[in-house]
Parts: sequence; structure tokens; C-alpha cells
Amino acid sequence: MNSPIILGIESSCDETAASIVTRDKNGCAKILSSIVWSQTAHHAPFGGVVPELAARAHVEVIGEVVHRAFHDADLIPTQISGVAATAGPGLIGGLVVGLVHGKAMAASLNVPFMAINHLEGHALTPRLTDNQSYPYLLLLVSGGHTQILCIESLGVYHRLGSTLDDAVGEAFDKTAKLLGLGYPGGVEVEKHAKNGDATRFTFPKPLTGDKSCNFSFAGLKSAVRMLAEKHQPITEQTICDICASFQETVCSVLAIRVERAIIEFRKLYPHVQNIPIAVAGGVAANAAISATLSQLTDKNNATLYAPPLSLCGDNAAMIAYAGLERFENNKFDSLLETVHPRWPLDNFAPKLPYAGVKA
Repeated sequence: MNSPIILGIESSCDETAASIVTRDKNGCAKILSSIVWSQTAHHAPFGGVVPELAARAHVEVIGEVVHRAFHDADLIPTQISGVAATAGPGLIGGLVVGLVHGKAMAASLNVPFMAINHLEGHALTPRLTDNQSYPYLLLLVSGGHTQILCIESLGVYHRLGSTLDDAVGEAFDKTAKLLGLGYPGGVEVEKHAKNGDATRFTFPKPLTGDKSCNFSFAGLKSAVRMLAEKHQPITEQTICDICASFQETVCSVLAIRVERAIIEFRKLYPHVQNIPIAVAGGVAANAAISATLSQLTDKNNATLYAPPLSLCGDNAAMIAYAGLERFENNKFDSLLETVHPRWPLDNFAPKLPYAGVKA
């Protein structure tokens, strides 16, 4: 029996993406095509994503992006088995564009439709890239989310911790903006940190003494702002030193919280000996964070799974793969499905104080 072939569409923020995914003869996921059209140049003059501009750009290119995905996969639309599209969380304008396009294709081809939680796409990336078996521990680090979750099975995700305010990617971007660096901010902070002294400045590490697995980065961002103001006029070397010290602090905070999560994971799944720890999201592309997590797993009888750079940020391959798993489990959605700008991955987790919709 041939494996299902799933088209995935992603448009939750500032990338318009389409991908086609299936399985090979051994049952491993196989990416037949993955197209990502970035809007970075559109938003760079503003130092961040402008929602209305993002939605318009999605409208302009989504047809061509999907066409290229079929071209690269050497397939025609009638050969796919189903369509998966991101339904949230994200910017509502972009989500509407991708979801409507996906539903229209599913309806015209008379194939099942799957409305995918963007976070689920990230959560299942280790299964896409490494055929990782359930359960495993996931550190999700992106511009909008910072969470630690136990990925138990398809659709069963237990949140161990989340940010109470800013996501780590947001902290990187805001730090870059405070220092007058370019966009995207995370890349610029990492680049400047390579030429900086990480020991020059000491920043606070909120919540690291707390026994939960939660995060807080708003205070760190404020500390960067006050330090930058103190050193005005700021030199290039001071900027690099601040970036290095900031990045080192973030690495330390993530390591402390993940180590705490390992303890909780062992309580929940005592039969798992070598704990699989996956990192996903755009911030997973940061080399210093990857190195820190690698050292952490080495000393904690765990194995780190990090996606290739092309699958760290927003992409449609992870959406197509989430759709593939849902297709295989007959978990389809109605064409009346709407977008969910706020959509927690663990709907049963208690709401955190101060976290609001980010929890």
C-alpha cells in the first residue's frame, strides 16, 4: 500500500511556505519538496513584522509557492492524499490566507483536510527528521513561544513549563532593537556575540531558583536596556559584549529549566532510560544554545535531537508531516474550521499567572 502524500501550507507569520511530505518504503518521513518564501526584506525597515503587510504578501505569493512545491516534488495536485494548513496560533491575516487556500484545494480535489496547530508542527519535527518514537521531551523556543513539553503521543502533549512574559526569541529581537542592530534580531545578536566578552556583564536570571519549569525574560530585556543607556554613547565593542553576555545568560537559563524538566520527565516516564530531548523553533538555530543543550544532555543520560537549520524556523514540511500523522490516524477536520490566533498546544494545562494567552 502506498504511503499518503500530504500537501502542507504554512502562513502564520512572515513566511509563506508549502511542502509535500510522504513516507519512504521503510516508513520514515520523506520531504518531497519544501518551499519557503521569506518576507524579511518587507519588514526589515520597520524592525519587526507588520501584520497587514504580512497578510498582503501572503496573498500575493501563496499560489506560486504551492505551485513550486508541486513542481519540485514532480507531482500534480490530483496525486495528493490530503491537505494540511496552519490554523493557528499566529497573525490572523496570514492564517486566513493559508487556511482558505488549503481548504479550497482540499474541496476541489475532494481529499481530507487537516487544520494544524503550528506548535504541533514544531513538536513533531523530531519524528519528521529522526523518526523519533514517543515519548520525548521538547524545548520549544521561538519568537512567540518558549515552552517545555512532554510529547507523549499524537495529540497528547503535557506542558511542563512556559514563559510568563516574553518568549526567548522575542527577547533576542527586542535586545537587537534596543542596541540598534538589524533585523531579524536573533541573527544579529548571535553574530555580534561572537566578537564579545560574555563575562563582562552579569544579567539577572529570573525564576532559575524556582522549582517549576517556567521562564521569564522580560526582566532580562529590561536589564539590557538599562545597561545600554548607562554606556551611552555606546561603542561597537560594548554592543558585542552585551550581546555575548545576554546570550550566555539565555543559555544558562534554558539549561537550568531543561535540567529541571528532565527530573519531571523521569517521574512521568520512568521506563525511558536514555531521555530523548528535542529542541524546535527558530531559536533552535542559535549555535550557542545548541552547544549548551548538547553539553546538558551529555551529562544527564539524554540524547539531543535538533532539526537542520532549514526546519528550525517556520516551514511547511513540519505542517505537512503533522498532517500526515493525523491522516494516518483518521483525524480530519471540517472545511468549516476557522483560524485560532491563540491556540495552546496543551489545552488542559492550568493557566499561568501573568502569562495570559501565551500560556
